[in-house]
Amino acid sequence: MVGGPGARRPSRAVAMSADGVRMSPVNDQDGVLDGEARAVAALDASGLRYRLVRHGPVRTLQEAAAARKLTPSQVVKTLVVRRGEDDYLFVLVPGGRTISWPKLREVLGVSRLSMPDAAVALAVTGYERGTITPFGAAHAWPVVADARVAGRAMSIGAGAHGTSATVDGSRMVLALGATVADVTDEEPSEPTA
Repeated sequence: MVGGPGARRPSRAVAMSADGVRMSPVNDQDGVLDGEARAVAALDASGLRYRLVRHGPVRTLQEAAAARKLTPSQVVKTLVVRRGEDDYLFVLVPGGRTISWPKLREVLGVSRLSMPDAAVALAVTGYERGTITPFGAAHAWPVVADARVAGRAMSIGAGAHGTSATVDGSRMVLALGATVADVTDEEPSEPTA
């Protein structure tokens, strides 16, 4: 379990949305939650213990891992995959790995999958690329987590650039109701000069 100094426990909500997400704080005059606030509210509502980490801009997986004081394989990328018309899902991919399309298609029992463009990803999740997380997303799409996510501390995006939440991977997949399966392959090595 992730805990210790800086770990957060669920807090009392000020106002709740229909799906039980805290509606405070807001960042604009219309009362719309910003990405980080939505993600944190959803993390709080999930009951998960987590450590929120904020850091400056990062350009590589290694930089993100170093900023979060974790190994690269503990950094989770949340990818949005299109299964059909108006049918999407989140895929949780550990650092250093990439989606194995044949494995994912087999798990889902479909013959075609695709990645939406950035505008569609924003429209269906409420988050821009690089900040996407199932926590606080605009729609509760199904989640598929690679089997390597469970069983250790993992860092997942928290709705804003340079913000992440470190959580127990096993508890996270349970809280998200994720299908857990081997759906990734190791990323190809970069050629050395």
